[in-house]
Amino acid sequence: MFGYIRPMQGELKVRELERFKACYCGLCHALGRKYGLAARFILSYELVFLSMLIWDDAEAPLIKRKRCIASPFCKRRYCTVSKSLELCAGYSVILTWWKMLDALADETFLRSIPHRFVSLFLSRAYRKAARELPKFDDAVRSHLADLADYEARRIGSIDEAADKFAKILTATAEESKKESTQRALDELLYHLGRWIYIMDACDDLKDDVKYGRYNPVALRFQIDSGALSDESKERVKATLAHSNNLLSAAFELLPKNAWTGILGNMIYLGMPDACERVLEGHASCEG
Repeated sequence: MFGYIRPMQGELKVRELERFKACYCGLCHALGRKYGLAARFILSYELVFLSMLIWDDAEAPLIKRKRCIASPFCKRRYCTVSKSLELCAGYSVILTWWKMLDALADETFLRSIPHRFVSLFLSRAYRKAARELPKFDDAVRSHLADLADYEARRIGSIDEAADKFAKILTATAEESKKESTQRALDELLYHLGRWIYIMDACDDLKDDVKYGRYNPVALRFQIDSGALSDESKERVKATLAHSNNLLSAAFELLPKNAWTGILGNMIYLGMPDACERVLEGHASCEG
């Protein structure tokens, strides 16, 4: 979906990297199994992260080998069915569906054609996911409507815009919350959502300025060139680091599970690295 929450692979042990790839493939299989072939193309690193984060701390991943559409000749490791993978498959479909509709409202007809195709192929999967996760679907619909209204007024507050998007991520763990960890998980997901929104605004800055789309970073720093000044860049780095620090503190309060080491790599190494690359104008993290 965005592609910013990735591990720094060079710092993972070989065994950890293999297990990360198995979780990534496991979510892909869950998407295909529950929502059809088209849904497998919406696989994202953010939802792989979430599936590991909400994984039951008493559950050990069961990893098997299987051929798939991406590797028809060589079997790949993948995590078999788990509650967190099933949930995140549904979350992926719902989030992508509403993101596509939001893009349709923002783009011209010609530029919106790819989004129209995606929404067409996902319509059946979305209806199924919305039936299974109605509270989450309602939450995403409501928060995105608030965000769209806010953007329509073209207000240049980064914090207020990011707050409305961050509330979407706090809704993703409703089905897996435990009373003892609810506050820490809410805090982590809120600041993860805030961080992603600001990162995406920085990553899209040039195109948003060019096409006149809403971008709170451009409005806040009165950017008309599509690039942050050195001073503005440092201020954005500071606010991103603030959210990274707060979600890191919340992460330390959560019980350890089978993925804690990999999650720590993504939070403490991967996210700062992605921030540096985006703000320095290197290739987008998306993919």
